[in-house]
Amino acid sequence: MLIIKRPDIPSSEITPERTYINRREFIQSVPALLMARANTDERQTPYKDVTTYNNFYEFGVDKDAPARSEKNFKTQPWNLSVDGLVKKPQTYALQDLIRSLTIEDRVYRMRCVEGWSMVIPWQEFQLSEMIKRLEPASQAKYIEFQTLYDPSQLPEQRRTVLQWPYIEGLRMDEAMNPLAILAVGLYGKQPLPNQNGAPIRLVTPWKYGFKGIKSIVKIRFVEKQPGDGVDESRPQRVRFFRKRESGGRSSALEPGDGTPHRGVLQKEDTAVQRLCGSGRLHVCGNGSEKELLVLR
Repeated sequence: MLIIKRPDIPSSEITPERTYINRREFIQSVPALLMARANTDERQTPYKDVTTYNNFYEFGVDKDAPARSEKNFKTQPWNLSVDGLVKKPQTYALQDLIRSLTIEDRVYRMRCVEGWSMVIPWQEFQLSEMIKRLEPASQAKYIEFQTLYDPSQLPEQRRTVLQWPYIEGLRMDEAMNPLAILAVGLYGKQPLPNQNGAPIRLVTPWKYGFKGIKSIVKIRFVEKQPGDGVDESRPQRVRFFRKRESGGRSSALEPGDGTPHRGVLQKEDTAVQRLCGSGRLHVCGNGSEKELLVLR
């Protein structure tokens, strides 16, 4: 039998035998390792870029739309509703809820599924600390977050860019991870700028940026997995484009039929280029292939 060793994995990357055998011990050490790696000392992205290049579709789909449209967004006072499988279901004034929590500075690299990233110094507190205060029941397997729904302040909610209000979720073990934080400020200052998710947003550095739900008004502890803002199980919320084959030749792009299709498309396709230029296209790399997802 001919065995070919792949040259792209150096021997230094091979997991030690003892670590592999003692996997439980290794898994227990992961949170501390992640904490050390996630709180990066990389050069921080300039404040101007962090506050003017944003994905916050409730304000608009263009990157500069949130900064242009946030002027009339009111975040004081702000209430946070907590319900579901929890000992203390009620509506809290945000400041009352976080008053006894420790606000810290933490620097994370935020990665976007679109292929760009930023290094951002957040003012934050650990999500796990708030969860402990709220005392969820043992049956709660997931935590669901919901953003504000108010088309008078968030004008893009008048359109069906996504299904509103925006919803995201985490497993409880993810939510209790020390890396999961709720951000309330940037660059050592509070409050959080409106276009960055004021007054409170989720940050999970091991997930893509779209998981960082903004302007949270509701938290629910639930037993079943909640949906999320671009969940493929909800085809009415996204539209996939694919190549249509005709006589063995690739033809123009066509909209999906409501079923989540992931077709492999070529970057040089003129329709792809046009969609890229519109800012409505999400390109997900998969080796040498490209998967294209277009929001409605």
